[in-house]
Amino acid sequence: MSDVAHAAGVSVATVSKVVNGRYGVSASTLARVQEVIAEMGYETSLGARSLRSHRTNVLGILVAEFEPFSTELLKGASAAVAATGYELLAYSGGGGSADPGWERRYLSRLSGTLVDGAIIVTPTVMDADPGIPVVAVDPHTGPSGLPTVDSDNTAGAFMATEHLLGLGHRRIAFLGGRPDLESARLREQGFRQAMARAGVPVDEELVAVGGYRPDSTAGPARALLTAAEPPTAVFAANDLSAITVVDVARDLGLRVPQDLSVIGFDNVPESALASPPLTTISQPLQEMGAQALLLLVDLVAGRDTPTHLRLPTELVVRSSCAPPR
Repeated sequence: MSDVAHAAGVSVATVSKVVNGRYGVSASTLARVQEVIAEMGYETSLGARSLRSHRTNVLGILVAEFEPFSTELLKGASAAVAATGYELLAYSGGGGSADPGWERRYLSRLSGTLVDGAIIVTPTVMDADPGIPVVAVDPHTGPSGLPTVDSDNTAGAFMATEHLLGLGHRRIAFLGGRPDLESARLREQGFRQAMARAGVPVDEELVAVGGYRPDSTAGPARALLTAAEPPTAVFAANDLSAITVVDVARDLGLRVPQDLSVIGFDNVPESALASPPLTTISQPLQEMGAQALLLLVDLVAGRDTPTHLRLPTELVVRSSCAPPR
């Protein structure tokens, strides 16, 4: 502020009035100070701003790591924040998603001095008062006391399985997500409901845990595809796992979809770019991010908000599924 005052030929107090929008500054002086601020690239410290007004006008979106799912949510939140008057801070502490309690540590670093509220993406546990408004997106344990945004995992998994059944598949493998995640449990539930509705028994030898990550999916995928009675189709509980199944199938000399049909879940951009393009269940990920952001804005403003938003899923048919040979 001293540098701005010197360059503009005014007092530090005048600069302070301009920065904080207070009265007592002529129009010409206001314009001159704002011009110097723009030329010098001056910005107020978030920490100092929060000490003075107890608000930073910044919202945070906190993730365990930046991967396709969280990146799509971030795109939606970033688009929605433009019309709110808030700024958006995306933060990852560099920890892995298997590190329970990461969101507590992140919030303790950011709340109160850097952000006025936070969106937490796939939180593991949120049983402590964070001290600021918080919205959870797709929490590990499902909706709790926090306002929550998620998608209809059960219906989506039902559609995926029904699509494979409709093509004539009966030996359908399910490659699930992490067992501690509510989304993984619901997707397996939808798979089993569709199989039961069709009167097709689930072969438990064809049910495996992939863990949602390529490095943890490759082994179970290879075991499924090299079984004595292998599946003719695989429903993988997320797109990254499904793409890994396609890669493993190719390594084994199997063609997708001629020899093996594969369907995923999420509809991240990588699914459309896969070879072949992946049939999948679309979560409205960007819309989930946008809705979480708008919900958080209402919370910070003290307005009444819904405690749970569940958005619909839909089938996206591409080239990775075909009738069994």
